[in-house]
Amino acid sequence: MSVKLKFRASTDANKEGALYFQVIHDRIVRQIPTSYHIFTSEWNEDVGRIIIPDVESLRKDQLCLIKDKVTWLQCKIQGVITTLEKNGGHYTTDDIVTMYQQASNECDSVFEFMRKQVERLKKLNRIRTSETYQATLNSFMRFRENVDLTFGRLDSDLMKLYEAHMKVKGLKRNTSSFYMRILRTIYNKAVEEGLTGQNEPFKRVYTGIDKTEKRAISLADIKKIKELDLTGNSSLDYARDMFLMSFYLRGMPFVDMAYLKKKDLQNGFVRYSRQKTDQQLIIQWETHMQSTMAKYPENAIQYLLPIISAENGTERKQYCRKGLFINRKLKVIGKMVGLDISLSMYVARHSWASAARDKNVPLSVISKALGHDSEATTQIYLSSIKTSVIDQANDKILKDL
Repeated sequence: MSVKLKFRASTDANKEGALYFQVIHDRIVRQIPTSYHIFTSEWNEDVGRIIIPDVESLRKDQLCLIKDKVTWLQCKIQGVITTLEKNGGHYTTDDIVTMYQQASNECDSVFEFMRKQVERLKKLNRIRTSETYQATLNSFMRFRENVDLTFGRLDSDLMKLYEAHMKVKGLKRNTSSFYMRILRTIYNKAVEEGLTGQNEPFKRVYTGIDKTEKRAISLADIKKIKELDLTGNSSLDYARDMFLMSFYLRGMPFVDMAYLKKKDLQNGFVRYSRQKTDQQLIIQWETHMQSTMAKYPENAIQYLLPIISAENGTERKQYCRKGLFINRKLKVIGKMVGLDISLSMYVARHSWASAARDKNVPLSVISKALGHDSEATTQIYLSSIKTSVIDQANDKILKDL
């Protein structure tokens, strides 16, 4: 029995040749092709190995990836042979090839594995998370100049280089940390699935969360925005209304506003599940909310607010486009009222929390109102808080407008 990696040169000296496996059993020779190609100068015929250059380069990375993958494939062929031998009885090289082809699943590279995770999340309807995974993959692929690699080559030195790359590109530390944390999650999943050992490649890079710049504005600034004369400018007026609606709804995230349904508003209360955490929240429907809604015709579809306007499979795109549009207009509004920060929908959420704190609303009540569930200690205190207490807090805030 013999299994050897072989190289077939191209008839064109300037083109890559093909790598394949030669399987010999009972003097019968068969070939198993691979999808990998190298140049003649990158093959050592005497020992039957890929030549890896000493100088660091993208080509070296490509050759290392190919070497790792063909090694993995050779192990799989050997595994097929071992299985056939354990089963006893006579088998042929054709049996080896057939069984290998039936079970063949090439070793997942980092890019391939990340793509699978993105697709898995989409199937689970975790669209936002799939988008962040895709963004991380895009960022890492740009760093690697689209040269893939196996998880075995994903080490702490490479992660330090990736971190430095993001810094040069102008990414803030929280953004680079965000990508690192997602990459770490994917790496740990690869470890769980046996694609690599745990080599702790992220131990030397930053994966924390820095304190962000100020995102809250005062109630006085909220009043200025509310009282701003936007007559004749419907787009700015609409953006202002959506901002205020988020504030009225206890800093409701824009994605949750977009997907609020008419049926969620019943008997003077809005009952909904957060898109991010699936946490159930209940908000009392106030006069400010109703007054804002009254400015717009009733949505012809199931959604409550004038954000998503068509149910045709593009709901997610509609929400994203509308969010970008509103945030552009809010920046204009922010300058009109003299704010020293960039106004966005997220500012409404921070501002409600800040206003509640200034009204001496307990931190635990604020956390409950915002639907936070990431701090276990806080959640212990939240379990006994009634919705009415939060609604009273919201009422205090809205009365000052």
